[in-house]
Amino acid sequence: MKYIFVLLSCVFCHLHAQHKIDLDKKNTKELDTLHYLKTNFELKKSEYRGKPFSYLLSKMTRIYPRTVWNTPDIKDSTIVERSLFRFYDINYPILNETKMLIIWQTGFSYRTADAYSRRNKYYFTNAEKKLYGSMIIKDILVYR
Repeated sequence: MKYIFVLLSCVFCHLHAQHKIDLDKKNTKELDTLHYLKTNFELKKSEYRGKPFSYLLSKMTRIYPRTVWNTPDIKDSTIVERSLFRFYDINYPILNETKMLIIWQTGFSYRTADAYSRRNKYYFTNAEKKLYGSMIIKDILVYR
């Protein structure tokens, strides 16, 4: 019985240590994502202002948006004023997740964007790439 307890304790400690290593790898990846987006896009936002979103997407070589969430304009809820691009596979919030907020120069139909989002479960697909590709960027904000 004593040996079983010791064996189970060792297995538990090993699993706990492995879980910590996995979390450390995940945190490193998030930090790399934040650094990559900040240095290549937010700090160089003057290069992207006034240009279509497809130009910014063409410059993304290491990572690509996974999901997109739209925010209606404060004064007119039928217009999308900004879009939040996330870089993770799931639709649910992750603690300390890196996000890229794009503020559009000219708003577009919230109904259209919402239809695309619902149909594709908020994932950023080729259909969304075409929809957002021609939209002109006004500002970029990257944050966690």
